Amino acid sequence: METNNSLISSVADIMRQAADLAILPRYRTLQAHEISQKSASDFVTIADQESEALLAEGLARLLPEATIVGEEAAHSDPGVSGGLGDALCWIIDPLDGTNNFMAGKPPFGILVALAERGETIAGWIYDPLTGRCCHAQRGGGAFVNGERIYSVGSGQAKPVVAIALELVDRRRISTMQERLEQHFSIVGTPRCAAEQYARVALGQNDIAFFNRTFAWDHAAGVLFLNEAGGKAARYDGSPYRVNDDQVGLLAASTPPMWDRMIELLARR
Repeated sequence: METNNSLISSVADIMRQAADLAILPRYRTLQAHEISQKSASDFVTIADQESEALLAEGLARLLPEATIVGEEAAHSDPGVSGGLGDALCWIIDPLDGTNNFMAGKPPFGILVALAERGETIAGWIYDPLTGRCCHAQRGGGAFVNGERIYSVGSGQAKPVVAIALELVDRRRISTMQERLEQHFSIVGTPRCAAEQYARVALGQNDIAFFNRTFAWDHAAGVLFLNEAGGKAARYDGSPYRVNDDQVGLLAASTPPMWDRMIELLARR
């Protein structure tokens, strides 16, 4: 399927509406009864749920023939994820960075992707607080608020590597830092894939590691970065597909930067 400018702007409008109606009114006003725990470190709020409902309704109107896979729907019914390989599939993360949102701090965002038989063909990343809208089409480039962008890296003497140190076993942190800090500057992650992909594509970070690679977290960001001229791929170089169940993904501001990190990891 070929996407067009009308579809691109319509999806962005739906995302803005979801942010305005479901997310921003509850920013820093969440009540305890509006939060539920999905796992030890994973939560869902009424903002996630209402945002997903608005997004799903709006996207269904645009392409009635497309399956819809939303993060919260898939959590409630894991069978929903079976639609990720369908002929056309909308993939929704209604509120990425929920933990940040609950804490009343940025970043958080909305991610929407359109996939065709497991391959992402369009993606959108929206920041409700700033109004920044990133989007990409397969073979059509990457854009921020309508302006085409190109990923060139941070330009720092020591490229910037983002690692989720708070999620790494403390016994491993020092070893990891020793291996990388000779060549790179190490920073923490924003704990929000919507923001992390933007940081790599826009030159704030050069490298980002991801372990869990759920489609709703990564489909839009992988396409956006790759269309900007960066590289996001599995560690063996294979492309990311929304309907596989692999773990591990490396994102880099440029293909040579990706190759450099893979070579370093292989030596270690």
